[in-house]
Amino acid sequence: MSDQITRLLQIMATLRDPQRGCEWDRAQGFSTISPYTLEEAYEVADAIEREAWDELREELGDLLLQVVFHARMAEEAGLFAFADVARSISEKMERRHPHIFGDEGGSMGETRWEALKDQERSAKGYTSAMDGVARALPALLRAEKLQKRAARDGFDWPDTQGPAEKLAEEAAELAEADDAHRLEEAGDLLFAAVNVVRAYGIAPEDALRAANAKFERRFRAMEAIHGDRLKGLTLDQQEALWQQVKQSETDKG
Repeated sequence: MSDQITRLLQIMATLRDPQRGCEWDRAQGFSTISPYTLEEAYEVADAIEREAWDELREELGDLLLQVVFHARMAEEAGLFAFADVARSISEKMERRHPHIFGDEGGSMGETRWEALKDQERSAKGYTSAMDGVARALPALLRAEKLQKRAARDGFDWPDTQGPAEKLAEEAAELAEADDAHRLEEAGDLLFAAVNVVRAYGIAPEDALRAANAKFERRFRAMEAIHGDRLKGLTLDQQEALWQQVKQSETDKG
């Protein structure tokens, strides 16, 4: 395995070589590669969801390449190297599992895990509960993480009624908003929706992914029934197809 890691590191060094490297690879920087890193992470998740294990092997390789690419650029800038990346995560995993790699014993409950992470955040100089929530996260996931951070400090609803009432309030404010404030109010509505779902103990990202899959499945079924694209149908005709698909799922269910 170490031979293959060494091989990959050498390939990246060659691609970035100022004299004989690839023009495209040499021209890249952290900011230009970052979008590809996110894309590859999503493709890994997609392969797992589809249980496409051969594809997963390939997608994990693509994601590893992103780590190697960033590490190589950092080494060229005198910041750190791939070995430092590997050392950093190894030390973190050992530090976060003292019951496995240390002498403390016991088990790793959520309280203990969060205490260890809080120690790490303090060591990094974080002063706010909001510090360390990556800005590049998908907005839905970041909203959930921000809310969870606030909840750990007691800033949270005690039940589902409060978030539900807040969601209705935000929906009304969006309906009444003028053009200058519509974007802000739309954001408030989505943020409140995350709070409602979270109050029921459901991960908003999982819920929306399931809803996306259901909508796509039903729309494709509508197209299959009609035998063509739905563009030429009236809204009533499309709604009838939608209800037919829903009923069919219910009958199978």
